[in-house]
Amino acid sequence: MKKLKTYYLHLRHPTTMERKWIFPLAIGSIVSLFLLFLTTLTSPDGTPLLPLYRYYSSYSAAANVFVESKLKPLPISAVPPPPRFAYLISGSAGDGNMTKRTLQALYHPNNQYVVHLDVESSPEERLDLRNYVTNHPIFNKFKNVRMITKANLVTYRGPTMVANTLHAAAILLKEGGEWDWFINLSASDYPLVTQDDLLHTFSYLPRDLNFIDHTSKIGWKEFQRAKPIIIDPGLYMTKKADVFWITQRRSVPTAFKLFTGSAWMVLSRPFIDFCIWGWDNLPRTVLMYYANFISSPEGYFHTVVCNAQEFRNTTVNSDLHFISWDNPPKQHPHYLTLDDMQRMVDSNAPFARKFPREDPVLDKIDSELLFRGKGMLVPGGWCIGSRKNGTDPCSVTGNIAVLRPTAGAKRLEKLIGSLLSNENFRSNQCI
Repeated sequence: MKKLKTYYLHLRHPTTMERKWIFPLAIGSIVSLFLLFLTTLTSPDGTPLLPLYRYYSSYSAAANVFVESKLKPLPISAVPPPPRFAYLISGSAGDGNMTKRTLQALYHPNNQYVVHLDVESSPEERLDLRNYVTNHPIFNKFKNVRMITKANLVTYRGPTMVANTLHAAAILLKEGGEWDWFINLSASDYPLVTQDDLLHTFSYLPRDLNFIDHTSKIGWKEFQRAKPIIIDPGLYMTKKADVFWITQRRSVPTAFKLFTGSAWMVLSRPFIDFCIWGWDNLPRTVLMYYANFISSPEGYFHTVVCNAQEFRNTTVNSDLHFISWDNPPKQHPHYLTLDDMQRMVDSNAPFARKFPREDPVLDKIDSELLFRGKGMLVPGGWCIGSRKNGTDPCSVTGNIAVLRPTAGAKRLEKLIGSLLSNENFRSNQCI
């Protein structure tokens, strides 16, 4: 306090400056006057010997140009830039052709894709899919479709399905460049809107939202899934086998709260980063817990997102799918057919499942909702080729940022608007 008081008094009374500073101040003044005199001298051609003014003038002119360029109005677009999606499409034995078809229905050059057929599929089927991905001219041009060539062994009800999802997400983080949302689908899923519809609608959304159907009211699952301990042979065997139970049971965890829901979701890039990198130990801890949990794909991501403080308020309680379940739900939903077409459209959902392979309802969706020709990609604003004589308009590509949304965008906008409404959004978050 005494030092601060002395400093304050010095500022208030500058005339008490010690005399030892007077001599240096006088010398400095004399040098300054001498330099000022030199600036008035000129050479025979009139150029200043010390061109301080010219330097300052040129600097000022340059600075003015720089400032003026900053003042120019920037072009303002009413439409935000489209996001990018990163898809995983996974299948098993016999799903090769359906994986191709689903990929065609979902393709857009702005997105990233990983396809995977598990070990149960034959080497010939996997090779056929690999050749298709490698040799397709559009995929080859944009380099945005990858296949996991070293197939994983995936047990539907076990943690190997979660491991496969995390594997694909890690590949997309490493090789997929910039993207905004990760979407996991199977070969028995199919879109009900075009990618232009989806990209257009999501352009207006905050990019930290996580669309994940979830609840902490686990009910009967506490006794049939949380307390039993299962072993997934897919973690350590080379051939596929069903999970098996051990006799000992465990209590419900107290270190975190269990959540459950749909295995299909649309997850933000920040959350996927969190799950893969795990700067908090929560993703790893929960993953190890779910290694012995029946149907872990219906709980792992849900439990992580709802127990992580930075993500628990980013959830939208929906998997964005139309699924026809029994009441109460069984292990698998109904297969969708032509009889379900109108209900699918009325749901406003962008995806539906579960479809039989090559069912006529898929042709109807292609014709009436996706406007896709057989064996072709879904046309969008990036497709500028002719449709004459059955030609694929996407064989000629234009600006991939141009979107041409259809009526599907209106349906999807209605669904998203309802999910994000005041009465639905906050009340259906993690509780």
